[in-house]
Amino acid sequence: MPVSDLFHIYDTTLRDGAQQEGLNLSVHDKLVIARHLDDLGVGFIEGGWPGANPKDTEFFARAKKELVLKNATFVAFGATRRPNVKAADDALLGALRDSGAPAVTLVAKSFDRHVDLALKTTLDENLAMIRDSVTHLIAEGQRVFLDAEHFFDGYRNNRAYALEVVRVAAESGADVIALCDTNGGMLPDELSQVVHDVLTASSARLGIHCHNDTGCAVANSMAAIAAGATHVQGTLNGYGERTGNADLVTIIANLELKKNQLVLPPQSLREAFRISHAIAEVTNVNPSARQPYVGVSAFAHKAGLHASAIKVDPSLYQHEDPISVGNDMRMLVSDMAGRASIELKSQELGIDLKGDRELIGRVVDRVKEMESHGFTFEAADASFELLLLEELSGTRPSFFSIEHWLTTTERGEDQSIITKAEVTVTALGKKISCQGSGNGPVNAFDTALRAGLQQLYPELSVLELTDYKVRILEGRLGTGAITRVLVETSDGKGEWNTIGVHENVIAASAMALEDALTFGLLRQGRKPE
Repeated sequence: MPVSDLFHIYDTTLRDGAQQEGLNLSVHDKLVIARHLDDLGVGFIEGGWPGANPKDTEFFARAKKELVLKNATFVAFGATRRPNVKAADDALLGALRDSGAPAVTLVAKSFDRHVDLALKTTLDENLAMIRDSVTHLIAEGQRVFLDAEHFFDGYRNNRAYALEVVRVAAESGADVIALCDTNGGMLPDELSQVVHDVLTASSARLGIHCHNDTGCAVANSMAAIAAGATHVQGTLNGYGERTGNADLVTIIANLELKKNQLVLPPQSLREAFRISHAIAEVTNVNPSARQPYVGVSAFAHKAGLHASAIKVDPSLYQHEDPISVGNDMRMLVSDMAGRASIELKSQELGIDLKGDRELIGRVVDRVKEMESHGFTFEAADASFELLLLEELSGTRPSFFSIEHWLTTTERGEDQSIITKAEVTVTALGKKISCQGSGNGPVNAFDTALRAGLQQLYPELSVLELTDYKVRILEGRLGTGAITRVLVETSDGKGEWNTIGVHENVIAASAMALEDALTFGLLRQGRKPE
């Protein structure tokens, strides 16, 4: 057995992951994701179910021509033959044969009640379906894996039959029998005992396929591997129906960093952060900030006590070096911040405070004072950087000042909503009055402000407001509450976040937008007035 075949990382993002609610992948999306997975170095990429739906059929046809994999083996997914039909005559098995995939994963029932109620056939015929399907595809030149669906529920209900499914599949030539926790209800201690029992009772090579309904998909996968499974299935970022599948990124990092078990090509794990977030962009599913290893908060530190220790030795409050997965340490500036937090965050932003204790103390005091009024700099690095620059130089970087603004919202007789804004700004010694309209007062304000400033700062044309969040803060009720606005802006090369806080949502938005455009101009190389 070649070294690369000793342990399998098997990705099913394109099939099982695509069943996540709200996730809809085009054929082009699937091709892009497959290339990213191959770059990560997974051993197997399950592309979908050819013949079962037009999209997957088209994907396999295009993949045969367009997809060149350097690390992974491409896999087609399908079911065993139908009851009382010859394998050679089964249309879906034919689609697997014709898919061009060198490997096939067949799903088979291993829960006796499912055989009876779902397949509506006998237990013996189900075993014959497994045997015939596996031997037929092997004879056609394809490598075959078998997913034993609902295995753990079947094991509880009828251990002897569940074990017979494993035995028949292995004796028929299936390389791996993956035990599937299809309903996701297992816990690690129970699951590891079952895997150990199956390995004791069988000579089959076992894999594991877990869902996250108990929050234990990764833990269950690790328990199965510890018990002897040498093939693990999952999805990138834990995509999947209900609460998702086991997150392969976490499993791989656990194996390589905690168990010293190399399961990817050397150095590939350092691409995990980039690839995880690249695939999140394709799926249009916001990545979880708290995802282990590759979440943007995975190595983020807030408490001043943590920052003081990290300044001495980062390993004191980090379980791994973030570089190992391509991530980075982040310091969060908050009312918990101390001097060490401010120093480390400033270094992260490329600003040298030169150990000036008085300056650092002023910044700490100012942050705590502002946060007591509703500001937060944890997710507003650009606003914090502007604050640092102001404390360093004694003057806030400025390209313009907003003198006056007015927004109006009117509902017409035809029920249409018309929102307009008038803004007066002073920039480069000139006073400019500008107008704009939009789908709401903030959008209209933003449009008017940019329309006026772009006359003097054409660089602003590349800036785009990419996200806008409003939060009502504690302290007052209802429409009289203090409002916090967070704005994300992009210039096509990077993103930054700014903040505004006020009782009036338009005023809070104006503060955040002023910071956003100011920071954007600094990024473009403009010198403040």
